[in-house]
Order: sequence, then structure tokens, then C-alpha cells
Amino acid sequence: MTDVLADFADYLSFEKGHSKHTVRAYTGDVRGLISFAGARGVAVEDLDLPLLRAWLAEHARRGAARTTVARQVSSAKTFCAWAVRQGVLAVDPAQRLQAPKAHRTLPAVLAPEQAAAAVDAAASRNDDEPVTPVALRDRVILELLYSCGIRVGELCGLDLGDLDGDRRVIRVIGKGDKQRTVPYGGPAAKAVDDWLRRGRPELATSASGEALLLGVKGGRLDQRMARTVVHRATEAAGLSVGPHALRHSAATHLLEGGADLRVVQELLGHSSLATTQLYTHVSVERLRAVHQQAHPRA
Repeated sequence: MTDVLADFADYLSFEKGHSKHTVRAYTGDVRGLISFAGARGVAVEDLDLPLLRAWLAEHARRGAARTTVARQVSSAKTFCAWAVRQGVLAVDPAQRLQAPKAHRTLPAVLAPEQAAAAVDAAASRNDDEPVTPVALRDRVILELLYSCGIRVGELCGLDLGDLDGDRRVIRVIGKGDKQRTVPYGGPAAKAVDDWLRRGRPELATSASGEALLLGVKGGRLDQRMARTVVHRATEAAGLSVGPHALRHSAATHLLEGGADLRVVQELLGHSSLATTQLYTHVSVERLRAVHQQAHPRA
């Protein structure tokens, strides 16, 4: 089955365009499914619906989260459909397999003034201290994450050529290598300009390439450092959230400001409108809280 798993991984990578993380997760799930079947004397070509359900039930019994089981269902359905096309399976046993409904929790959302405080904290300094290249970079990190609502991986993957300063937009490579164009605001434009003029040249080395954001040694900024920058800035502002909270906040503030749901979907790079609709619930919860606090007959 090693060759089958390798071919399946290639399919996920090159035809479906999934990220390395998704490919690793799906192939790991399928490897576990094949092992589960083998331990019960069932060959891959003999996979059936009862065995698939028993495999999922075993994970649920061991305490797997609903989101994990839902991903395993997706892995099994993708693999079985692919295996039928490859002639490994005669029929698709996963067609009637259903994923459990995941509990959808409301994402952490900052108030506009909290987001502004976090951005300011990223480059805060004493008046007698010079602005450092790292401080200029850190402000860009916070500004772009909040202004654009992009993912931290998308931010770290930005190249100089992805910036269009005249139109104030960036080209973002999202999940599945899908490209989208995202605008950014005036404060972010100033932060980017300061970084490009006074910050990046100080850190750039022969290893920098075309990376927009750099680490202290001149290489492309990695996601862990970007997350650390966000946590430090938000803690300094009296908060404790990561980059995704800035993305959630950007989406919520756009909707509360009157943006169309489908426009927000495009800006965030969501493949499904249902994902974007989660932010409408956040807004409703905020309205309900304000109503309960302010209305005399709430």
C-alpha cells in the first residue's frame, strides 16, 4: 500500500492543490484506515461502509474531537472516490458516510479600539529611543493582518512583487495556491512604506531574496516569529490573542461597517460562504450584548 499512499499524496498535492499540512493529515488518516482494516483481515479493495463506520466509531470512542472525526470522514471520502477512479476499489463505500456536525464556536473578536491599541503597541517605544528596523517590521505585521484580514502564513509568504503601492493592494496566495487581491488601508500603507525605506534595507542580506518581511538574520520571516510578535503586541495592549483574532476582527468590523458578505468572503479567501457567515453570528452576539446592557426592558 506504500505506492497507493504515495500516489494518493501526489493527487492531493498536484491535482487538488492541497497544502502540505492537509496532504500529511489526509494521508495519515488513510494510513490509519488501512491499518485498521488490515488488523481485521480486510484488504483495501474490500473496504465497505460498515468498516468505515467502525473505524470512525473507534476514534470517537477514544475521545477524538468532532472536528478530527469530520476531517477523517473527508479523508476517507476523498480517498475512496480517488481509489475508484484508479481501479483500486470497484465501488465507493464512502458515498453514504456522513460527518458529525462540528460545534462552531464564536471566534475571539477585538473591539476596534482594542485592535488599534495592539497595532500601536507593536512599535511602541520611549521618545528618546530610535525606531528600530524590527519595530518597523512588527508594525507592518500587525497592520497587514488587521487591515487585510489575511492568514499569518499568507503574510509570511508575501514577496515584494506582491505589493501594488499605487493601488494599495496585495496579491495573496491562499489555501490551495489560490490567488486573490486584497486592499489595505492608509495606516498600513504608511507602515509598509516606512519598513521598505528604513527597515528592510537594514536587515536584508543575500538570503533575503524577494521576501517582504524578514527575520533579524535577513531570511524570510517565519510564522512562529510573526505569532510571537502578535502575542507580545496584544499582551502589551492588555489582551492575549494571536494572529487569527486579528483576522476575525477584520471580518467582523467589515460586516458591522456594512460590507457585503460575499465581498468579505472574497477578501478572506473562504471557499464556502458558510465559513464567512460565522462572523454574522459574532455581530449578532455583540448586538444582543449591547441591547441587554443598554435597553431598559432587556
